[in-house]
Amino acid sequence: MPASQVEKIKIYNISNNFIRFEISNITEGVANALRRTLINDIPKLAIDKVVFRHGQIRDSLGNVFDSSLPLFDEMVAHRIGLIPIITDSKMNFRDECTCEGRGCALCTVSYSIDKTGPGEVYSGDLVPFTGNVDLVPADPLIPIVKLGPKQALLITAEATMGTGKQHSKWQVTSGVSYKYHREFAVSKEDYKEWVSAKEKFSESVVSENGSSITFTDDFQQPGLMRFLYTCIHMSKVNETKAPAQKEDRSRFIFKFETDGSLSSRETLEIALARLPIRLTTLHESMVTPD
Repeated sequence: MPASQVEKIKIYNISNNFIRFEISNITEGVANALRRTLINDIPKLAIDKVVFRHGQIRDSLGNVFDSSLPLFDEMVAHRIGLIPIITDSKMNFRDECTCEGRGCALCTVSYSIDKTGPGEVYSGDLVPFTGNVDLVPADPLIPIVKLGPKQALLITAEATMGTGKQHSKWQVTSGVSYKYHREFAVSKEDYKEWVSAKEKFSESVVSENGSSITFTDDFQQPGLMRFLYTCIHMSKVNETKAPAQKEDRSRFIFKFETDGSLSSRETLEIALARLPIRLTTLHESMVTPD
């Protein structure tokens, strides 16, 4: 995103899988383009090929197991494909890699599951054995299938890079949304509860004078919103002055979660880097009429 378009980015809350931040001095079009980029254009690793071994399977002690499962292979493969995998964003798309699509450590990671029943098969049973072996499932406790006595699951799988516009298994984010910066000026004379609201939600106080106190909902504190909505309701009942609301349509408050494949900060950095590329591609695809 060109520096001239963005005045600043201010982070309100951040953890490995969640972020809430503000971007100012952009248009609604750029804000929505960033939202769409976060949803469907962040590259991540996901399993795209699963090979099942069928027939009888013997363990190291000579016990015989049957590879038949309580679910169809297609359902098990679908579940495995949706498991979030920690991603190295420097990996190549397979069709753009120097290996010319054959699969190498720069674009592909291979995994295996070798599990016998009875018991649950979890995402943590998915073990990488070629490529970057540090790229394991983000959550080891996602259930895949339950094996009965004498049942076994023996598979190999390949993970490659993709984006959410290809399939949801390559979608890094969820709950991507934004709103305008809003302020609510509450009359001190009409709403005595402002004192306790100020104590509880001090970080949301924008300004204060002798007659009113102004809050913002940028931090999305449920207790504050209940207080503000109560003030609005009581103004209709008691015919008092309702809190004055003001929106700043040049300040956008974003939030989103990640599935753990990438951190929230890295996801945002990738989106900001890819957005100008998307806009340039769109501009170059425009056909000028003769």
